[in-house]
Amino acid sequence: TLGEQQRQIVFLYLRNHEFRHVRLNAQHPARVTPSWYGDSVGHYEGDTLVIDTIGVKADRPLAMVDMYGTPFSPALHVVERYKMVDYNEAQAAVARNLKENTRVPDTASDLTYKGKRLQVVFTVEDEGVFTMPWYASMTYRRASGAWPEFVCSENTHEYYAGRDADVPRAERPEF
Repeated sequence: TLGEQQRQIVFLYLRNHEFRHVRLNAQHPARVTPSWYGDSVGHYEGDTLVIDTIGVKADRPLAMVDMYGTPFSPALHVVERYKMVDYNEAQAAVARNLKENTRVPDTASDLTYKGKRLQVVFTVEDEGVFTMPWYASMTYRRASGAWPEFVCSENTHEYYAGRDADVPRAERPEF
């Protein structure tokens, strides 16, 4: 049997100490309580990690499925497929990304790295918003150097430098 550490994967996100738990080799509960990242279960198909997510909370401010503001409903269902791809296989995706995604500046990638890349292909279904499923993919390159930590109320140099505004401060915890 799997040890406790091997029963889940935890995604730690770059900003605001956000994280998401993915239970491995598990089923979604019969009744899912909607949450910020939903209920995620995963399994491996060969060398590909497949993650199935439902129950993403839709009644929240700025609820969107992507950075372009695409809305979603409580019926949102996302399937992600993560795998490592070799350098040559990744080049078409990298070239397309540089051409099409001008909103995402690529200043943190190691452009000289010739090793494997992480690729995720995800499928989005949501009968409350879309007439058919759609999919997209992202191919990540290795980062160069350390990533900065982003915590808004503590990060005075990133968001408030040179502005005529006080740095926000909490009088008490917000949780």
